[in-house]
Amino acid sequence: MLPRPSSPFNREAAAAKVRSVEDSWNSRDPGRVALGYSIDSNWRIRTEFLSGRAAIEEFLGRKWSRELDYRVVTELWAFTGDRIAGRFACEYHDNNGQWFRTYGNGCWEFDQNGLIRRCIESIDKQPIDEADRMFLWPLGRRPDDHPELSDFDL
Repeated sequence: MLPRPSSPFNREAAAAKVRSVEDSWNSRDPGRVALGYSIDSNWRIRTEFLSGRAAIEEFLGRKWSRELDYRVVTELWAFTGDRIAGRFACEYHDNNGQWFRTYGNGCWEFDQNGLIRRCIESIDKQPIDEADRMFLWPLGRRPDDHPELSDFDL
């Protein structure tokens, strides 16, 4: 479950929230990730518009059945009041072994309980060679000593 600091966020709380979102996504557990969103959350990701925690969980189940060995690095970009903007990159491969890296920006608005009530994400995807992968930690939480997104100059 994501930590739920009260808004307005300060820098430390916003950075902790971003890391907790990253950690939940690296679990690749749709139920765990969905618990970070309000029951009536609204989410736009690429060309999909989702409404409600159940729709988010179903979407993530589909996503991670196609995006294998998924790893993401997310960093705080900006924050104010009850909103946080982050940028992220993730790597995964498909069933044919083709690796991809996606780059994205996410804007999150939080409710009074620290749950994401509105999420707007824009994402670009590009195929990469396996030799060009950068996110090589074992599946699960990114180790604390692993480089941040800015360390990769992405």
